[in-house]
Parts: sequence; C-alpha cells; structure tokens
Amino acid sequence: MNILLIEDDLRVADLINRGLQEHGFNPTLAYDGLSGKKLALQNDYDLIITDIILPKMDGLDLCKQIRQTKPELPIIMLTALGTTDDKVEGFDAGADDYLVKPFEMRELLVRIRALLKRNNKTVNSTGFILRFADLEMNLNTKIVKRGTQEINLTPKEFKLLEYMIQNPERVLSRVEIAEKVWDTHFDTGTNFIDVYINYLRKKIDRDFDQKLIHTKSGMGFILKIA
Repeated sequence: MNILLIEDDLRVADLINRGLQEHGFNPTLAYDGLSGKKLALQNDYDLIITDIILPKMDGLDLCKQIRQTKPELPIIMLTALGTTDDKVEGFDAGADDYLVKPFEMRELLVRIRALLKRNNKTVNSTGFILRFADLEMNLNTKIVKRGTQEINLTPKEFKLLEYMIQNPERVLSRVEIAEKVWDTHFDTGTNFIDVYINYLRKKIDRDFDQKLIHTKSGMGFILKIA
C-alpha cells in the first residue's frame, strides 16, 4: 500500500515513516503543503496522512484541493489542535479521520487499516436511491431532496444522513455513529457528533413542519416520523 505522508516536523515524519515501513507500507514523504499537493495529484496513493499546520499550504486547504480531483482517496489529518471546532473544521475540509498529537503508532495503524478496508469495500450503486418519508438521497449523484426542495450537504453530513436512513426508527448511539460513520472511537471529551446532528437538523428539518431527526436523551439519535 502506497501512503503519502505530509509532515514538516522532521522528527515526527521520520518516526511515522519508519513505523509505516516496519508494517509493510510504502511511504512517500513531503515536508510542505505545496509539495504534498503536487505529489498527491500526480501519483496514485492508497491513503494520505497530513499535518494541518504546514508551510506553503495548510492541511485544510490541501485536503479541499485534493478532494476536488480525488474525492474517494482516504485522508487522515494529524494535528495538535484537538477541540471540537478543530475536528469539525477538519472533517468539513474532507478528512476521513482525525488524530490528535501526541499519539501512539499503533493507533495510527488501526485508523489506516480501517480506512483502507472501508475503501476497498466501496461499491458504486449507479442511480441507487434511499428514501424515508419525503426525504430522498441519490447515492450516485449525491443529490438530497426533501419533497421538491434540494438540500446541499457536506460530504460528512451526507454520510451521516445516509447511515441514519439505512437505519431508520432505531436509536443510534454516539459510539455507533462514531464507529460506523467516522471509523473512529468516540471521544467523550468532544461533541462533534452532536454538532453534525445539529447541522443536519438545520438543513433537513428547520423549514418543514414534520421533524425527522430526534434526540433520545442519554441514548442517542433516531430518524423517525414523530
């Protein structure tokens, strides 16, 4: 598996590089955002690992630009910034996972394998449509409609709503959502899942009398017709 590592801290880059090599991966290193972008767009990688704070181009802009050309390429962000807002910003930029420094190499390896496994199982379902009540999702065109109104969602909002429609009228815990939608362990110290649920509510429910996304206090969230 070919992995592009974009990290300007030489010591950290060397440690991750050696750890990846020891576990059978083939890493390529870049030490600034522009070099990383050039490599990412010119070559085929199975996964990208990038720091957020980088010289020449930060990891958020880098992720957004890679997503325009390679929307399915898994990206893990590494950063010392671990607040909920920082994580939401990273996911909104297109990251698939988010790892806060300092971290253990084995944790990074778990995240890498989970993303590679998920990516290898991706199946294109041309024209496949999910429906719940008057809500409709086209998994091929990525168009979401509530009635006749088209709704614009970010990639993470789309993925969260897709999971909820695939599991209607069932309470989904924060732990389950973290594992199934984000392929990560739920961090009880942050509320990024609640943030994304609120994003969906504003777009899916706010302008409609019939509310579909509900909270079960102390348990999680449920998609149902109240």
